Amino acid sequence: MPKKGKRGKVPLSDEEQLLLFQQKLLAEEEMAKKKEKLLSQFLKDKLAKEEHNSALNLNKINTHWRTVLREVKTKELHKDIEVLSQTFERVVDCKDSVIKSLAKDLSEAEEQYAHALRSHLHNIDQLLALQRHRLNLLEESYNMELETLTKEFETERKAIIDQHEKEIHYLQDVFMAMEQNYIDSDYESKLEFQSMWDDLKNKNLEDKHFLRLQLENIVEDLWKRFQEALKNYTDATEDRKIAFETLKVKDEKSSKEIEEQMKKIQKLQEAITISRGKIAVHTRESEEKNQIVRNDKELILMQLRKLKAQRTQARELSQENLVKLALESNATLKALRKVVDKGEKILKLGEICRKFESEEEKILPFYSSLLTPRDMEDIQFQFLEQLSHEEELAKVMEEYKGMENFWKRYNKVKLELLSLKHRRNQLLAISEKLREMLKQYLDGITVSDEVLSQINPLFIVNNRSNLPQPLSTPVTHANNKRLSTSYNVIEAAHVISHTL
Repeated sequence: MPKKGKRGKVPLSDEEQLLLFQQKLLAEEEMAKKKEKLLSQFLKDKLAKEEHNSALNLNKINTHWRTVLREVKTKELHKDIEVLSQTFERVVDCKDSVIKSLAKDLSEAEEQYAHALRSHLHNIDQLLALQRHRLNLLEESYNMELETLTKEFETERKAIIDQHEKEIHYLQDVFMAMEQNYIDSDYESKLEFQSMWDDLKNKNLEDKHFLRLQLENIVEDLWKRFQEALKNYTDATEDRKIAFETLKVKDEKSSKEIEEQMKKIQKLQEAITISRGKIAVHTRESEEKNQIVRNDKELILMQLRKLKAQRTQARELSQENLVKLALESNATLKALRKVVDKGEKILKLGEICRKFESEEEKILPFYSSLLTPRDMEDIQFQFLEQLSHEEELAKVMEEYKGMENFWKRYNKVKLELLSLKHRRNQLLAISEKLREMLKQYLDGITVSDEVLSQINPLFIVNNRSNLPQPLSTPVTHANNKRLSTSYNVIEAAHVISHTL
C-alpha cells in the first residue's frame, strides 16, 4: 500500500506551489480577521454590561441617598414648621389685640369726628352766609357805579353832540357869508371892468369918427388939389407923370396917417395894460381874501377833527373801562367759585380722612409742642425779626395764621407716612431675605440639573461632594507622627461611561 501511495504522488509545479501558498495566506488572514471581530464583539458586550451595571448601581445609590436626605429634611422641616406655627400664633394674638384696640379707638374717633364735623359744618355755613352777604353788597355797589357811569357817559355824549351840531351850523353860516362876499366882490370887479371896457370902446369910436371926418376933409382937399394938379399935369406932362405924382403924394399921406394910427393904437394898448393891471390887482386881493377864508376854514376843520378824535377817545376809554370792569367781575366770580369748590373738596377729603384717624388722633387732633417755653420765645423772636424785614410776608402770614392747626395735622400725617414707608422698606428687605433662605432650603431638598450644576454641600456621592476640596497635605501631631493621607477614588466604569 505505501508503495502504491508513493507511486501515486505527482510532483507540483512552481506555479501550483505559488497558488497554494497564496491560498494558505488568504485563509490565515481571514482567520485572523474573524478572531479580531470576535474579540472586539466580546469587549463591546463586556463594556455594555459594565455600563449597564454602573448605571444600575448609580441609580440604586441615588435613590438610597435621596431617601436618606428626605428623611433628614423632613425632620428639619417638621421642627421648622412647629417653630413657625408657634410664632404665627403669637403674631396672630398680637394682631388680634391690636385690632381690638384699633376698633375701640375707631369708635371713639368716629364719635369725636361727628362732633367736630357738626361744629365745622356750622362754621362753614356761617362763613358761606357771610360771603354771600358780602357778594350781594359788592354786586349792588357794582350796579350802582355802572348806572352812574352810564348816566355820565350819556350826558357827556349828548353835550358833545349838541356842541358839535352848533359848531357845524356856525361854520356853515361862516362859509355861506364868505362865499356871498366873494360873489359880491367878483360881481363888482366885473362891473368895473365892463364899464372901463365900454368907456375905452366909446372913446376909440369917437376918435375913429373924428379921424374919419378929418381924413375925409383932407381927402376932399387933396382930391381938389389932385384935380387941379391933374389938370395942370395933363396940361403940362404926360399921364404917367401925373399918376406918379399923385401916387407919391398919396403914399406920403398914407404913411403919415399910418404913423398917427400906430400912435393911437399904442395909446390904446397902454390903456389896456393899465386896465389889465387893475384887474390883476383886484384878482390878487380877492385871492388873498379867499386864501384867508380857506385858512380859517381849515383851522375850523382841524378843530372839528380834534373834537371828533377827543370824542372817539373818550368813547373808547369808557368802553374799555366797561369791558375791563366786566372782565374783572367775571374773574372775581370765577375765583370765588373756585374757592367754594376747593372748600367743598377739602370738606370731602376731611370726611374721607376722618374715617382713617386713630382714637388718639380723634381725642387729641393737634399734638402738643415738645419745645420749652424759652425755645418758643427764641423762635418767636427770630420769626418777628424776619417778618420786620419783609412786610408782604408778614401780611400773608397774618392772613393764614388760622391755618396753624391744619399744618400741624398735615405735618403729623406726613411724618407718619414717611415712617410707614421706612417700615415697609424694612419689611420688604426681611421678606427678600426670607425668600432667599427658602429658595436655598428648597434647592437643598430637590435634585435637578440646575441644583447639581451649583455648589451644594448636601449632595454627596461615594463619599464625595461638589464643594472645592483643599489640597491633601500630610498632618503631623506633636509627637512627629505622620497621619495617613486621604485620596479620592473614582470607579473605572464611571469614567468610561462619561468618556465614551
